[in-house]
Amino acid sequence: MAESPTKDAQSQDLDIPLSATFIPPSITRPLLSSSTSYTHHSPHPPILTSSDDRPPCILGVDEAGRGPVLGPMVYAVAYTPLNSSHFLKSHSFDDSKKLTASFRSQLFHSTCTPSHDLHTHVGWSCTLLSARDISSGMLRPNTVGAYNLNAQAHDTTARLIREVIESGVNVAEIYVDTVGVATSYQAKLQKQFPGAKVTVAKKADSLYPIVSAASVVAKVTRDAAIEVLAEMEQEEEEKVEEDPEANGEDQNEAEKVEPAEDGKQKGKRTWDKVVEMGSGYPGDDKTKKWLKSNMDPVFGFGNRAVRFSWRTVADMMDGKGANAVGVEWEEDVDDGDQRITGFFTSGDSVGAGNGSWYGVPVKADSF
Repeated sequence: MAESPTKDAQSQDLDIPLSATFIPPSITRPLLSSSTSYTHHSPHPPILTSSDDRPPCILGVDEAGRGPVLGPMVYAVAYTPLNSSHFLKSHSFDDSKKLTASFRSQLFHSTCTPSHDLHTHVGWSCTLLSARDISSGMLRPNTVGAYNLNAQAHDTTARLIREVIESGVNVAEIYVDTVGVATSYQAKLQKQFPGAKVTVAKKADSLYPIVSAASVVAKVTRDAAIEVLAEMEQEEEEKVEEDPEANGEDQNEAEKVEPAEDGKQKGKRTWDKVVEMGSGYPGDDKTKKWLKSNMDPVFGFGNRAVRFSWRTVADMMDGKGANAVGVEWEEDVDDGDQRITGFFTSGDSVGAGNGSWYGVPVKADSF
C-alpha cells in the first residue's frame, strides 16, 4: 500500500529517519559550517523565461524552525504565474507539518527536477538564518536594542520578496503566514510592496497552496540543514577522539573529572557518537541527548548549531542540576603592574581620560 502523503496534524517529526531527507540546492555546506546566514534563489521557472512577457505571479511566504534550540530558522518563498496555480493543488501541497517527511522531500525534489512540471511552473527562494545570528541579534546590548525573533522574521520576509521582484518576477499577489498580529503585519508589507495585493493570514499554509509550497521548501531545507550540521559535528567529534591534541587538549587532561557533591562526575564531556540531532525542538528526546553529549563543561556549545540565547541552553549551563563547571574570573596584579582598569583613567585623577569618553566619569572600583 502506498504511503499516504498526509499525517495526523497533531503528530511531530521526531522519529523521521535522516536518510529520508532530500538535500536540496539550498544547502551550502561551507556557509552552514561557518554559521553564516545566507539566501539561495532558484533559477526562474521556464514558464517565466520562455517568452518576453512578464506574466503576473502569485507568491507565498512561510517559515520553518522558529522554535527549535538547534539549527537555522528558514524563511522561504515560492512563486508561479497566476494562471498556473492549479498545478499546486494537483500535486497535493499542504501545510508541510501535515505531510510526511518523504512526501515533502518528493515534492521539493520534483520542483528541483527540470523534467517535472513543478520545476517548469514554480520558482523559489529561501534564507537560512543561522543559530549564531539569531542569538546574537536577540542578545544585542541595550545600547543597540535587541533584535527579536519577530523583527528578524519581518525583515527576512521583506528582503526575500524584494529580491524576487528585483530579479524580474512580476509579483501581483503575496500571501504570507502571519508572524504576530496579522492586520498590522499585512499593512506593513502592503506599504513596502504597493504594486502587489498582500494577504497575511493565520494558517495560510493550509489555506493557500502557494504558501504550502513555500512551507515545503522551508521545512525540507531546514531538515536537510539539521542533517548536514549533525554530520559536521560528528566529523569533528571523531577527529577529537582520534587525536585529542588536534583540538588543543592533552589526553590526560581531557579525561580528568571533578567529583561533585553528590558523588557523580562533574565537568566531563561525554564523547558519545550521537549523529542524530532529532528535530531540534527542546522537547525532542534525541535533541536532549545530543545537547547533553555535545556540551563542553567550560565553554558550553559551539555557535554552528546551537541557539545560545535559548532558555534550554541557559538552564543546561546554569540551571539546577547543570553539569557545567563554575568559573570565577580573578584579576592578578603583580607589584609594579597596572590593573586593566587603570587604562581607563589618567594618572591619579579618577574619572579623567578614557573613563569619560562616554560622558560619565567611571571610577576604578566600579570594575
